Amino acid sequence: MNHLLLSLKIQVNEKIYVKDPETSVLGRKIIQESIVLIDEIGFENFTFKKLGERIASNESSIYRYFESKHKLLVYLSAWYWSWIEYRMVFETNNIENSFEKLKKAITIVTEKIEDDKDTDHINEAVLNKIIISEFTKTLYTKEIAEENKEGFFLIYKRLINRLVTMIEAVNPSYEFSKSLASSIIEGALHQHFLKNNLTSITNCNQNVSPTAFYIDLVSKTLNSPS
Repeated sequence: MNHLLLSLKIQVNEKIYVKDPETSVLGRKIIQESIVLIDEIGFENFTFKKLGERIASNESSIYRYFESKHKLLVYLSAWYWSWIEYRMVFETNNIENSFEKLKKAITIVTEKIEDDKDTDHINEAVLNKIIISEFTKTLYTKEIAEENKEGFFLIYKRLINRLVTMIEAVNPSYEFSKSLASSIIEGALHQHFLKNNLTSITNCNQNVSPTAFYIDLVSKTLNSPS
């Protein structure tokens, strides 16, 4: 499956970037090193000047790809959710049982991510850490309405709606499928954050994963066997 994923180009809305970073060596270097640097120092302390120093390139060269660090974070988020969507589609495609299919999908969107060696310039495990800590910064902004209109979050919403379809296949009479699906995906990020930082307010730990919590929650919510 990984080789099949490699053959597919991750699609990101072209309005997010000035120049597609996947089309050049420098662009891919910007993506690769921005992930590492954001993980090291946090998004608040991250600047294009610091990134330029990291990649031995002028700050202005980064602006040829992204007009702001916010757009770069939106790009990284869109890439990540597109990668998750590809995994969900392929790994659930041949599962006939509707609840088993849903469980597999929940596992994919809630589990701890390992690096996919087939994508040599993106470390998905590190990117996952950034999504856990920083993804809400792409949503909770004054520009959310306009950026949503521009389609910046289309992939994220499409992923949620795939999960909605699976929930409805398990229990068509359940009234809150969209709220449940969005809560699973964003809530899992929050549970991972708590597990790593505020352990006293979550039951998730080294032995209990957010995946186990959400499968248990969905099973009882939809009255399905665990």
